[in-house]
Amino acid sequence: MILHIDMDAFYASIEERERPELVGHPVIVGGTPEQRGVVAAANYEARRFGVHSAMASSTAFRLCPQAIVLPPRMDFYAEVSKQLREIFHRYTPLVEPLSLDEAFLDANESTRLFGSVADIGRRIKQEIFAELHLVASVGVAPNKFLAKLASDLEKPDGFTVITPDILQSTLDPLPVSRIWGVGKVTGRRFARLGVDSIGDLRRLSKQQLESEFGSHGAHFWRLAHGIDTRPVIADRDAKSVSHETTFAADVQDMQILRSWLLELTEQVARRLRRNQLSASTVQLKVRYDDFETITRSRRLADPTNATRSLWTAVADLLENTLPERQLSVRLIGMGTSGFTRNAAHQKTLFDTEEPERDRQIDEVADKIRSRFGTAALRRGSVVEHDVEHRPQPRPETSE
Repeated sequence: MILHIDMDAFYASIEERERPELVGHPVIVGGTPEQRGVVAAANYEARRFGVHSAMASSTAFRLCPQAIVLPPRMDFYAEVSKQLREIFHRYTPLVEPLSLDEAFLDANESTRLFGSVADIGRRIKQEIFAELHLVASVGVAPNKFLAKLASDLEKPDGFTVITPDILQSTLDPLPVSRIWGVGKVTGRRFARLGVDSIGDLRRLSKQQLESEFGSHGAHFWRLAHGIDTRPVIADRDAKSVSHETTFAADVQDMQILRSWLLELTEQVARRLRRNQLSASTVQLKVRYDDFETITRSRRLADPTNATRSLWTAVADLLENTLPERQLSVRLIGMGTSGFTRNAAHQKTLFDTEEPERDRQIDEVADKIRSRFGTAALRRGSVVEHDVEHRPQPRPETSE
């Protein structure tokens, strides 16, 4: 059995914890409408008005003009996330973070000490509330797909266990959009086939689905039957470090995509530095509204964990290597691989003095932003414009 821990309205909940007078009011964490900002998170009071993450702040403000809008403090949220992981690691070393506010845990080897995996999930949920004064939703299931789905079924403050004997009875009534990768375009294709629920999908053969959706058909068939063989991979064992985010509404603005990609890159870079890793390959992942997924990668001249070098490479991939087609993006991700440890001097495409300068900038920036928050520092040079207007994304997955 696998655990999926997902914090409820994480950024907004932290702000409510720090400022109790916010409780009961709609709260949005993100940029202002005047700055072409984007919603990074919204509490459940704001969500009742239709506000969601990745929405333009101007739209959110029209839907909920009484909302209290707060600037993101990503490094403060990262510190709270670190405290979360310390709780996770009390029970298992097999923790695979997906973002600051969610993770998969494989606690099967810990059951002799702490009871069943479900018991461990309840203990973690209780300790998060008692120690951090935050609320988590927990899913317990035989695999990653089902555990993540379970954690979402009873949000907020949910605790759901899907055992093998109730697997199909739980899945079948759910809308087909609950299957990973089924967006609006794919959903319309399923509707034309008379498929509205996962149960409807399960009644189609693998051959029928492959005929209609190509290689994605087998993916849909496996998930409809509750099959997902991916293991939980801890940071220390990962062959890649990546973050990606799925948008609640498709994005058609290249500037917004660049802004999200920059924040993903900074989170990946900080994670590399935290684990004393340098990457030799950078990867971009883009999924369009029709489920077509494009990946592009670039091998760097030398391994690096410098934000500037990683951003330069992945931004170029975004702007110059994607196929020409109508821009309507459902998901964007940034990844790294080909790791070395403790690379002392990291050369880049720039002159030989810049790598050491970049290392020092990143080190100081990490410390300042960790203590005073994201807004305390603005990165200049090649990323100045993007940092000024970027949203603070909630990355969806990481491997």
